[in-house]
Amino acid sequence: MEELTNKETVEEVKDTEVPLDKSVKLMSPTRMVVRRFFRSKLSILGLIMVIGLFVFSFAGPLVYTRWGEIELDESGKTEYSVTETTYTVNGEEYTLRQTTEKTLKDNFLAPPSAEHILGTDNEGYDIFVRLMYGGRISLIVSFIAVFLITLLGVIMGGISGFFGGAIDNIIMRICDILICLPGVPILLIISTILDASEIDAKYRIYLLMIYLTFISWPGTARLVRGQILSLREQEYMVAAEAMGYSTPRKIFKHLVPNVMPQLIVQMSLSLGSMILYEATLSYLNLGVKAPYAAWGTMINIISTNQDILQNHLNVWVPAGICIVIAVLGFNFIGDGLRDALDPKARR
Repeated sequence: MEELTNKETVEEVKDTEVPLDKSVKLMSPTRMVVRRFFRSKLSILGLIMVIGLFVFSFAGPLVYTRWGEIELDESGKTEYSVTETTYTVNGEEYTLRQTTEKTLKDNFLAPPSAEHILGTDNEGYDIFVRLMYGGRISLIVSFIAVFLITLLGVIMGGISGFFGGAIDNIIMRICDILICLPGVPILLIISTILDASEIDAKYRIYLLMIYLTFISWPGTARLVRGQILSLREQEYMVAAEAMGYSTPRKIFKHLVPNVMPQLIVQMSLSLGSMILYEATLSYLNLGVKAPYAAWGTMINIISTNQDILQNHLNVWVPAGICIVIAVLGFNFIGDGLRDALDPKARR
């Protein structure tokens, strides 16, 4: 009798429908990451700073069209000089005053005004306009370099970590060699070669960034390799092997997506470092050449002119502020993404 009762109880439990609370919704991983990211005030601040710089650099020249990037203000400054000449006629002295008007060629170091919002530099270029065009160079170059570094790092690190053995040793030794290369001396040599070849000054920085990409991808490759070495032994990779998937599919569809959170964080942090690198190259006169603008080139003026450093802060301080905003913004975003993508973070 007792066994029958237990069997009937089990059947009743199986047939009982458990009501689901329709008000409870499961949160997707993407939505959870977005929610964690926007929960941080620094992440939001960094996003505002970066978006503001993009709008200023790319939309600004479309709105403020009074001056161009390489357009000189040739209105000049008018100077007046008075010369006096004394004549004696029949014992009486007469003084002749002559006023000479002299107009300078360019309007150098003009103070901020309605005509020039931030004034002009020592060549007569509008600082506000060059600040916008300089932001274009810095942001575009940094994004291109970081994208290429990540692409090369993912390909080489994925191949190295998946195959191992001799292929892994060859790729890692190439990484060791590239890491040992002296960056600045080789950049000086390349810059000298570019000067001798008379390549357009506007494209010099892109060629230098290609070299930086060539020597910078080993860091990303090592990160990807380390992650794949631990992931390739997981159960889903054994299942992919049993299903007969091709090697590229196993690497780039099953392994690399699991490394993307770390790559996204590294890319966002690398953008700030790359902007500093570009500004340093331009400051050392290795990057963008005059008359084209870059934030580092605008600061380079103070290296040869102490008067501008002390008395004309409007010439170089705005470019320095833009560099600081860009680096801080990308670092804030990188920190926010790192916390948002952390699986151990509190929901």
